[in-house]
Amino acid sequence: MGTAVAAGSILAGSPASAQEADIEASPATPDRARQKVKRVYDAAAAEAGGIWNSYISVAGQAAVDVASDEVVEAYSVNKVAVAVTLMDKIDRGLLTLDQQVQVPESIVVPGGDGIIILDKAYPSAFTLGHVLSLFLTVSDDTCVRLVGLVVPAAEINQILVAKGFPKTQVTPVANPNRYFLGQTTPRETHDLLQALVAGTLLSAASTDYLLSILRSQVAFTDGIRREMSSVDRARIATKAGWLNDGRNEAGIMFDAAGKPVLTYSMFAHGQANPEDFGATHPVRQATAKMGPKFLRAVDKIAGAGARTFRAPAYQQYNGG
Repeated sequence: MGTAVAAGSILAGSPASAQEADIEASPATPDRARQKVKRVYDAAAAEAGGIWNSYISVAGQAAVDVASDEVVEAYSVNKVAVAVTLMDKIDRGLLTLDQQVQVPESIVVPGGDGIIILDKAYPSAFTLGHVLSLFLTVSDDTCVRLVGLVVPAAEINQILVAKGFPKTQVTPVANPNRYFLGQTTPRETHDLLQALVAGTLLSAASTDYLLSILRSQVAFTDGIRREMSSVDRARIATKAGWLNDGRNEAGIMFDAAGKPVLTYSMFAHGQANPEDFGATHPVRQATAKMGPKFLRAVDKIAGAGARTFRAPAYQQYNGG
């Protein structure tokens, strides 16, 4: 399952390291950019070790394809797919972003990630817009249950199958409004992200809404976006997942004009230090090395697609 690599198997001065250095940081052609991305990925994944399943494309063609059709545990990366199903119901007029859901103490998860567990003040009420913002930035696990109140597990899976993603599914439980985040394949998650920016999944407004959350400054920054300026971070829409020894991340890089140019979908497990859920975990160290080099690799490559997704300039505030 996946591709296993021994930690530290590619070292400075090795042939693979030399090959990476042979390609300029910002190649002028898509083919050279793909070669650069593959060599950066190979070196960083090998250094981290463990088992990797990945699919990465540059300008619409594969740069990395590592056991990408194997079904893997998605963890919170599948929150993007779940969010798509909620926005699909909004597009069909069945829900609205300002619609409220109730948050009794009984629905709050006893652990996990997020901020609702920190509130200590229940019951409360959140709009679906608030739920999605927490769901896709701080990866709030109580929001899994809140989304399930309006899009039950069976409906999530039905919508994803109808949209062409039969292997990207949540795992239902006895309560129809609850579920585990389930499974996917690297290729399906990659294709879902590409369909999102292509405008074939959702309305333009719903697409813009989800991307604005995923590329915000408060979205995940322990991996691909860690070693980046705020300007570069805004060029990347990303979502990570983590549980036990698994560390995943998937997202889209945009060119300077706002066209999607690189899509990555990476799922890894079996590395050292599974108890470390911070930025020092081997996978997060690896993706932090990949991120800036991936972005530089596509700096001279034009993205594709009918739409341009420009990130708004970051505005500072100090209260008031």
